[in-house]
Amino acid sequence: MGKKIVAIVKLALKAGKATPAPPIGPALGQHGINIGLFCKEYNAKTADKGDLVVPVEISVFEDRSFTFILKTPPASVLLKQIVKAKKGSSTPNKVNVGKITRAELEEVAKIKIVDLNTQDIIKAMKIIEGTAKNMGISIEG
Repeated sequence: MGKKIVAIVKLALKAGKATPAPPIGPALGQHGINIGLFCKEYNAKTADKGDLVVPVEISVFEDRSFTFILKTPPASVLLKQIVKAKKGSSTPNKVNVGKITRAELEEVAKIKIVDLNTQDIIKAMKIIEGTAKNMGISIEG
């Protein structure tokens, strides 16, 4: 029989840069997890991801052991990286921060499709397109 899960902790951390400082320390410390071990494992698995934010879902078990699943970076982070913007527009319908092509939109959708609630690439592109428009990024083509 499997171990009983007592908590699921979700965090969004910079790839390869996890440290026991907040937000990781307090979030995991309250469940009695070995924070240093988590940071070491997370950093090893995300070292090749550069400067991206990589969300992680940590399952904490009764015996204070844990497992974690890495998710794909948020669509907004991927879109900002393509248009080389620091942040999205504060008034997306009036001020654009950049433009992306349909091919770039499809590339982001292919990366994100595993975490979206669809397996259809066209529908995934529509989801990402909505995120882009809300950030003030226009789509060409």
